[in-house]
Amino acid sequence: APPPRAEKMAAATGLAAGAAPPGYTALAVKFAERQRSHHCLLVKEHQVREGADTAYPPRRTLFVLNVPPYCGPDSLSRLFSRCGHVQSVDICDKPGPGEKKDKRASKFFDHKTLKGFQVAYVVFRKPAAVQAAKALSQEGPLLISTESHPVKTGISKWIASYEASIVDPKELKAEVDAYMQDYDKKMAEEEAKAAKEEGVPDEEGWVKVTRKGRKPGLPRTEAANLRVLEKEKQKRARKELLNFYAWQHRETKREHIAQLRKKFEEDKQRIALMRAQRKFRPY
Repeated sequence: APPPRAEKMAAATGLAAGAAPPGYTALAVKFAERQRSHHCLLVKEHQVREGADTAYPPRRTLFVLNVPPYCGPDSLSRLFSRCGHVQSVDICDKPGPGEKKDKRASKFFDHKTLKGFQVAYVVFRKPAAVQAAKALSQEGPLLISTESHPVKTGISKWIASYEASIVDPKELKAEVDAYMQDYDKKMAEEEAKAAKEEGVPDEEGWVKVTRKGRKPGLPRTEAANLRVLEKEKQKRARKELLNFYAWQHRETKREHIAQLRKKFEEDKQRIALMRAQRKFRPY
């Protein structure tokens, strides 16, 4: 992984010109032919620890710092395609472990807008392309934006971003339908697997007990749901109306205590009467 000092310096200053930090090579680029000053991209061979599981293979990945927010993956792919075949370009807001992405990228969901200077991982097909990319520093400022493939900046970039934010209902529906089909297929596979393993003991002889049971409950009908809701409503109404005021609560307490005292006196009389009836009378 690159040293954090170089990352912070590149992100904070932009490095429009000047010497590259140790271990990096500065590539001068321009985003327009009439641009007077050039921009510097800092590149180095991406290195990972031995045995690390990463999406960026060592010796074939070029790590790029100081990538402007208006420079996308297509622009970097065209820039470094002269060095060799580019397999993929991944732009991130900061360096990371490069975990492998299993789930499919969505056009409408999980979309994160990156702001400020970024970092990029350019994966080539052959390791020689990484050294060829570093050798581009010997050439003059490289032109990224061309007439056939312009890099949009300023107002044109804002307009393009706004137009891209407008969702096409047909494409959105197609993606949602595809996602739900995959979800239904996954749930069906899990249910089939659970049904197959139900009642089968494992290696230690234990049998997994599920919530399904032998007699699964029937789904509630609409009438049953309405009855349950009505009961809950009546229960809440009784709680709300009972002892609504403080003086009602106090009166209820007094009445309850008076009833307890009255019952206590009645019990005392009843016990005295029972004792009198149990008196021994031989004649």
